[in-house]
Amino acid sequence: MISKKTYFLTVVGFLILLTSSFLYLNSKQQFPVNVINPNYNTSLSSLKNNIQDEINNSRRNIITQTVEKVSPAVVGINVIEIRQYRDPFSYFFDDPFFRQFFGDRGNYRQRVQGLGSGYIISPDGYIVTNDHVAGNASEITVTLTDGSHYKAEIVGTDPTSDICLLKIDGNNLPYLELGNSDNVIIGEWVIALGNPFGLFELNDKPTVTVGVISATGMNLEPINNRYYINMLQTDAAINGGNSGGPLVNSLGEVIGMNTLIFTAGGVQGNIGLGFAIPINKVKRIITELKEKGSIDRDFQIGMSIQSIDEGIARYYDLKSTKGVIVTRVVPNSPADEAGIKTGDIILEVEGYKINNEKTIFGVFQEFRVGQTITLKILRDNNELTKRMKLVRK
Repeated sequence: MISKKTYFLTVVGFLILLTSSFLYLNSKQQFPVNVINPNYNTSLSSLKNNIQDEINNSRRNIITQTVEKVSPAVVGINVIEIRQYRDPFSYFFDDPFFRQFFGDRGNYRQRVQGLGSGYIISPDGYIVTNDHVAGNASEITVTLTDGSHYKAEIVGTDPTSDICLLKIDGNNLPYLELGNSDNVIIGEWVIALGNPFGLFELNDKPTVTVGVISATGMNLEPINNRYYINMLQTDAAINGGNSGGPLVNSLGEVIGMNTLIFTAGGVQGNIGLGFAIPINKVKRIITELKEKGSIDRDFQIGMSIQSIDEGIARYYDLKSTKGVIVTRVVPNSPADEAGIKTGDIILEVEGYKINNEKTIFGVFQEFRVGQTITLKILRDNNELTKRMKLVRK
């Protein structure tokens, strides 16, 4: 049997142990963590900073770095063009009697303002843009990203290819590296920069849109006698005022010049069908403009052609209506010397696929006097290759 004294001491000891445990555990909850581990807050703060740094670094990807690199060489272009108009009601006032009251209501001139984009290609101030932006301008003002304004002069312009070369007086200007449009990859990331709707003027910075190369080698229909052959297609947003701006790859190299968009259903904005002139073509044109101020295409061909319709396709047992048919060959002409005959179907010219007569007219704008070109033709269901030298008219 346990004595009363032993029992009492046991109970008291147990209560003391229980009370001590409670007080110890309670003290652990009341003391701040940093008293128990004074380095804990510092470690937590350092961890948060490291995570934030990683997030910030991940935001600065190849696209943002490229934009930062190329933006200083992109410019906004404002032009004043003098256009000549004819009053549609002028014939009412041809009589001298009315003219004494209303004056000459025939032709009149008007100042028209326009805008577009461009990019500097050399430290001494050569700038590339579209002919439809600045080719007919009487005054051109170029705005740089540092807010400075320059008066620009036209070195040379080519309406046929829609390429214009400008010059401003400057030294050590930022400029863009021209890439190689022949090795563009469908699906690769591209960046379009420019001055849509004049937004460049708000903060002296180009607007940036990002997309991919959607297609290459696009031969489009001519617009106002401007021929768009071998174009690059992109879904990077291009809008009014973007014309003349650069399309760059992720390395910051210019691979094209933003030029036009396709719209649908009366929509004037971008719907993901933008087109750029390949930079290799731009390089050829601006080299000639620097040297001569214009492009010499004064050669003769010596044949007449027409598009192929369903009737012609059936008669010649053709698989499609693509190509053009030769309807006449001038004796002793380049076409005659090359062995082209009436009834031949021209399928390709120097590697360009021919869809119709508009396409072949545009393709021939790519060549120069004295150049020898290769034609792929179809004669009696046999494909032949002919070489033709373009001689001056």
